[in-house]
Amino acid sequence: MPVSIQAEKARILPVSTLYSPVSPPAARKNRVYHFIGLLLIAVVVVNHWQFTRFNSLIKNCEEFLFSNDYNHNTEQLCSQYDVLIPKNPLWKTVGEGIGTEEFKGRAVDWLAGAIQVPTESYDDLGPIGEDPRWETFKQFHEYLFKAFPLVHSTLFLTEVNTYGLLYEWKGTDPSLKPVLLAAHQDVVPVEPRTAADWTYPPYSGHFDGTRIWGRGASDDKSGLIGLMSAIEILLEGDFKPERTFVLAFGCDEEASSHFGAQQLAKAMLSIYGRNAFAFIVDEGGDISEHYGTVFATPGVAEKGYLDLRIDVTSPGGHSSIPPNHTTIGILSRLLVEFENNLFPVEMSTDSVFYKTLQCYAGHGRNMPSNLRKAIVRSVYSKKALKRLGDILFENPANVALVGTTQAIDLVQGGVKSNALPEQAYAVVNHRISTRSTVLEVIKHDTDMLKSLAYEFNLTFISFGETISDVNAPSAYGSLVFSDAFNNSLAPAPITPTLGYRARPYELLSGTIQATYNSHRGLELESHHVVVAPGMPTGNTDTRRYWDLSDGQILRYNHRNALAFKNVTSGVHTVDENLPVEAFLEMIRFFTTLILNSDESRNL
Repeated sequence: MPVSIQAEKARILPVSTLYSPVSPPAARKNRVYHFIGLLLIAVVVVNHWQFTRFNSLIKNCEEFLFSNDYNHNTEQLCSQYDVLIPKNPLWKTVGEGIGTEEFKGRAVDWLAGAIQVPTESYDDLGPIGEDPRWETFKQFHEYLFKAFPLVHSTLFLTEVNTYGLLYEWKGTDPSLKPVLLAAHQDVVPVEPRTAADWTYPPYSGHFDGTRIWGRGASDDKSGLIGLMSAIEILLEGDFKPERTFVLAFGCDEEASSHFGAQQLAKAMLSIYGRNAFAFIVDEGGDISEHYGTVFATPGVAEKGYLDLRIDVTSPGGHSSIPPNHTTIGILSRLLVEFENNLFPVEMSTDSVFYKTLQCYAGHGRNMPSNLRKAIVRSVYSKKALKRLGDILFENPANVALVGTTQAIDLVQGGVKSNALPEQAYAVVNHRISTRSTVLEVIKHDTDMLKSLAYEFNLTFISFGETISDVNAPSAYGSLVFSDAFNNSLAPAPITPTLGYRARPYELLSGTIQATYNSHRGLELESHHVVVAPGMPTGNTDTRRYWDLSDGQILRYNHRNALAFKNVTSGVHTVDENLPVEAFLEMIRFFTTLILNSDESRNL
């Protein structure tokens, strides 16, 4: 470069510009960074504006979708199967007969007569043939024989373990899988001290013109007698099934079914084989109203079961010289730990209760909009699913349908007020979630009490496993976990409600629709009741029948809870009763179920 130009630059530009570390390329770089920063800010602002507009759009769409005029679009959450009307003209003839006063009188007599035989079952029943309390079942069998002559002259009866009843109605087509229809003969005992509190004597079978009163009216003699009544009137119409139907009536369902259903299951496995039945129907869900809509909820699962026995021992002695903690005191502290540590519960899209909720949201006319939104959003959002659980699990009844529960039901210890008890025990009843197992419950309870066993210096054995050193010489006492009555039960398999394996559920659903409509004189092809998968809180005799139908178990006998109106059913308590209209509808249901099952070739 010429010297003159260099000299001119030196005169015009400051020295620092020529020789400082900040060179012109670096300055340009700073300007680029500045520009990029401004650009990023602009992008953020624009995106925020667009996101806000998008959220606003989504919100407006949701408001539109969930408006009262658009609620029907949520029906896709719980699509309904078609009404299934039997093709056999006998269905119409039998249905017309059920609606007559003459038949009503027969139905009342059938159920009242069954109630008058007190077939009570107890938790401590001894073996059949040794405990005289079983003998009332013989009287009940004699009553059935007299009340249903065509049933007993047509069906083949096998008495299993003396008092379990197994009827076979032989079909003409052996290629069709048989159907198993179940009920139980026994009832819970009437507490003698409450007998005077009944409106009518508990075993009178009194009919007041509207209701039939007495123990077993709802649970479950109405189911058993309703089924027998349906078969009797079908036989009166000269019906001959193509498909074989088997009836299984246990005798101790209210006492865990060791002598009844458990023995019936063994007999059926021997006669028919594993998974021989197309499906099984037993007592369970009913008809009730939710959110302004009538729902029928067949039970498609059952929770598991465990009676955890907790035994505590420690040194005895005179109560005038007590230790800091007696055996009963230690047991009490352990039980407080249970009450302070309930099983965690969470909403899951694969739970039966969630499927029930979807049907409520899809068809419940009066469901609050915020709850409906929460249910619909939970389909695609885990956050919304958790929020839905937080809302619903404030109600303990909802927790009982989903999670594992615990209830301290039995406590015993001590024999005298001035003697330190050497042993005490309690029983905690667990109903186990369909998403859990018996082993998981045992582990939860064991882990929960480990620290307390250490604190009280107790050796600890849980179901035969040594948790702490049983031979420790310094141990103050012992803590032992066991199965109180040896009747633990895993959760039942969930019956399919969608897909090709859901054909039994589809048949039952269509049968429910047809029964409901015909009994009320409604348009037969229309949907006036919504069928939703249900989750019973208790267990039925089907706990023994898992190996008989490849998981196709439906717990439903069409008991119309709406018919009770302002009077409670009294199940397991004072004043058990059943409106005669509800009983007549049950009989209609069983006739419809038998005819539909006999005609189906998709099972």
